[in-house]
Amino acid sequence: MSSRPEFLAPPEIFYDDSEARKYTSSSRIVEIQARLSERALELLALPEDDVPRFLLDIGCGSGLSGETISENGHQWIGLDISASMLNVAVEREVEGDLLLGDMGQGLGFRAGVIDGAISISAVQWLCNADKSSHEPRLRLKAFFGSLYRCLSRGARAVFQVYPESIAQRELILRQALQAGFGGGLVVDYPHSTKKRKEFLVLTCGSVPTSINDGHKEGYSDDDDDDSEDEENGMVCVSDRNRPRKKQRTNKKGKGREWVMRKKEQSRRKGNDVPADSKYTARKRKSRF
Repeated sequence: MSSRPEFLAPPEIFYDDSEARKYTSSSRIVEIQARLSERALELLALPEDDVPRFLLDIGCGSGLSGETISENGHQWIGLDISASMLNVAVEREVEGDLLLGDMGQGLGFRAGVIDGAISISAVQWLCNADKSSHEPRLRLKAFFGSLYRCLSRGARAVFQVYPESIAQRELILRQALQAGFGGGLVVDYPHSTKKRKEFLVLTCGSVPTSINDGHKEGYSDDDDDDSEDEENGMVCVSDRNRPRKKQRTNKKGKGREWVMRKKEQSRRKGNDVPADSKYTARKRKSRF
């Protein structure tokens, strides 16, 4: 059985009271969350002018990543689908405001009110159909579309993700670009199986040619792959812009057979359809 939690149960069920407290009390998880949140804030590239920004923490859980935001002097609001996780966050007296909601149904914030957004290990949950009404593509579309609207112009959103496959990674990226975002993937330690971390870095509006220099911190490890990562900068960047929509063209056009078939289908539905004649589906002259 897979150890990925999104395969075991929906998030609001998997993270019950017991699992929420177990997750938050783990010193290892707390350390990992802090490190990933610091990296996400680094990629967010907020102006260094000592002005607090209003940030959105998507999938905030018990507020571990929100604490990193507070330590960096910013205000934040957290969204999560697990009531148990949010209850633990309230008990821990985190500084941010908390909202219970499903990001797959869209975000209900006013346009342009968010200065930046981060998410740690949450977006890949949208790729699973936990209910018969869930369609991953539509849920991702609703999420990224609403996020694009609530971000201020030029703001960034950084998502640390664990995609299951290449197809899942492409699905997430495609929906983000179609929503209007520019950007791409930043991969820390791309050649290391243990330390590899993927960050989807999106920009609302114009996109710079370079997303980030790379990770400055080094980690000691006996693995040769890890040492090569440190020598090569440890980061692989995939920079893409929003693709242009392709116009659907039909070179052959809609011939008589197609028109007759459509008329017959309409008749079977009980609709009033004009009678067939020798002029049906005949192409008119340009002078008509």
